[in-house]
Amino acid sequence: MAEIKATDVAKLRKMTGAGMMDCKNALTEANGDFDRAQEIIREKGKLVAAKRADRETTEGAVIAKIAENGKNGIIVALGCETDFVAKTDDFKTLANKIANSVIANIPENKEALEAIVIDGSSIAQLISDQTGKSGEKHVIASYEKISGDYLVSYIHTNNKLATIVSFNKVIPVETGKDIAMQVTAMNPVSISKDNCPQEVIERELQIGREQARLDKKPENMIEKIATGKLSKFFKDNTLNEQDFIKDAKISVAQYLKAADPEAVITGFIRFSLND
Repeated sequence: MAEIKATDVAKLRKMTGAGMMDCKNALTEANGDFDRAQEIIREKGKLVAAKRADRETTEGAVIAKIAENGKNGIIVALGCETDFVAKTDDFKTLANKIANSVIANIPENKEALEAIVIDGSSIAQLISDQTGKSGEKHVIASYEKISGDYLVSYIHTNNKLATIVSFNKVIPVETGKDIAMQVTAMNPVSISKDNCPQEVIERELQIGREQARLDKKPENMIEKIATGKLSKFFKDNTLNEQDFIKDAKISVAQYLKAADPEAVITGFIRFSLND
């Protein structure tokens, strides 16, 4: 059996990022063959991932990126099991490496994202490797993309919540940031009532009808009451109609119009690990 030196263990650790004992055990099993030892470490990562497949990944990092052209943006979330792992340098480095590659490639979906190759390894493989190193499940918890004439991003200070908002034209930086913060804080369902998903509208109308009946309102008033409650829902939950968080006397649409009468919000994406 080949002698496993401390320098060999250190070399493998530098190559893989795995723990010292994992590297020593892999080299021992591989009889000193570095290529085989790397394969063993990767296989261990896959085994750990399989064992922890049903674990919850409610911690991690949510990263928003806007391309240099200013017209394409992405939000990608790398999830893990504990806040302890999410705060490690290895985890942060991997999350940022993935986000940088995603904004450079703008993949069509999560599967295409995981197939992107970084330094000779796919993102899926890098995530599996990191799972093996940390002993925790790692996943791409979310991937969303957006395009528009002008994009503004906002990442909450805990790095678990991010938003990108698109506008039809360039607007003042502070205005864009304020509206991105509004989306982050208030989590609207749509830009306006005109593009609110029909299933959401039907659900809210049904809730309104049921509440009116519980309140023993006359049957001929049920639909009118439900419609009134829907209007209140739109005011509270659609971005343009929401009260602006920095001045509740005006709506978000009014705030934007005051900054630029020709500007309109054309879209937004938002993701939170804790929603």
